[in-house]
Amino acid sequence: MQFITADEKAQLETKLAELVAKRPEITQRIAEARALGDLKENAEYHAAREDQGMNEAEIRRLEERLRTAHVASDDEMPDDMVFLGAVVKLKDTDSGDEELYKLVGESTGKFDLDADWIEVTVGSPMGASLMKARIGEIVKVDLPRGTRRFEIVGIE
Repeated sequence: MQFITADEKAQLETKLAELVAKRPEITQRIAEARALGDLKENAEYHAAREDQGMNEAEIRRLEERLRTAHVASDDEMPDDMVFLGAVVKLKDTDSGDEELYKLVGESTGKFDLDADWIEVTVGSPMGASLMKARIGEIVKVDLPRGTRRFEIVGIE
């Protein structure tokens, strides 16, 4: 079972609705391409069929994710524990630098320059180390460039 926030659930449902709404458009593209004739050398037809396959695969993936995911409620977690959806202030124990990290179930795939935090997924080394840690704890994160330690300064 995977945990997601209510916001992530809403984003997944919106994306699913967009993909389902795209079905008639793709079907229309296939029909128009089929009307052009020979399907063996019809690039438009093959491109539309490929789009249809990718669209349907993503619909199935999102439906499965929504079906099996558990929406984490704010009521279920202690105030001093890092959990899904939390924005955590971390202090690098070596450099003393502080940064904000947001723990998410799945990356949005968007790089937001205006965001005050760095998005980390639960499955990443940083996210796995942060999950269920408490304020004041020092977490060890095994990164490709070596092990780093961070102190959890606060949860916002």
